[in-house]
Amino acid sequence: MESAELVKSLQERAARAQPAERVEHAGGWFLRLAPRCSWWVGTVLPHGDADPDELLRRVVETEDFYAAHGAVPCFQITPRACPEGLDAVLEKRRYRRRGSVSLQTASVARLVENAPTLKVRLDERPTRPWFETWQAVNGESRAEWEMLARVESPSAYASALICDEVAAVGRAVADTGWAGVFSMVTLPRSRGKGAARTVLSALAGWAAANTADHMYLQVERDNGPALRLYERAGFAGMSTYHYRDAG
Repeated sequence: MESAELVKSLQERAARAQPAERVEHAGGWFLRLAPRCSWWVGTVLPHGDADPDELLRRVVETEDFYAAHGAVPCFQITPRACPEGLDAVLEKRRYRRRGSVSLQTASVARLVENAPTLKVRLDERPTRPWFETWQAVNGESRAEWEMLARVESPSAYASALICDEVAAVGRAVADTGWAGVFSMVTLPRSRGKGAARTVLSALAGWAAANTADHMYLQVERDNGPALRLYERAGFAGMSTYHYRDAG
């Protein structure tokens, strides 16, 4: 298990790579509002310390903030990276537990050993073919396109091609020595052909050229195919987390 500070820093990098429409900093807690994006873009990162006697007050203040914006909070709960006892406080307040996610890391040097098996294209910004492939798997979302436009750090958008058509996509965001991997999807008809491995390899090569020594990603723990893909590529679990949802 890595240090809590490293886990926190990676989660905060991930938040910058998936920027909410508004972020309020409240004593180390990141209150993120993204009402039109995927729900996880607007989750609370409760990274600031809070004594047991303070926890309930901090939760109520967070609830008030979200209510003032017509929303309800969803907390990202990471053992050792958020205040001890927060999960229990939220459970007592009838927050439901939601999802289980693995935060994984790999060395870029290990990842670049995996040579691409397909033709690949890299762009600095999302192209329409890239986004349309993402949409084909995840559904229509103009808000996601707008979210990508808010990313400030250097980024790469990789597209694996089969017969010159996009088969899989992913993106990476470089941030202070690390590169995060996001938006990995493969079209159903293209699965099992090395498209996702090609995307990962291309993003690792880009990360190496952008002074990132390590990569990280977040994957749901019940997503067996993705877990196997990342394990074969060289990723290993660092920490796990789940959510508590007031909705």
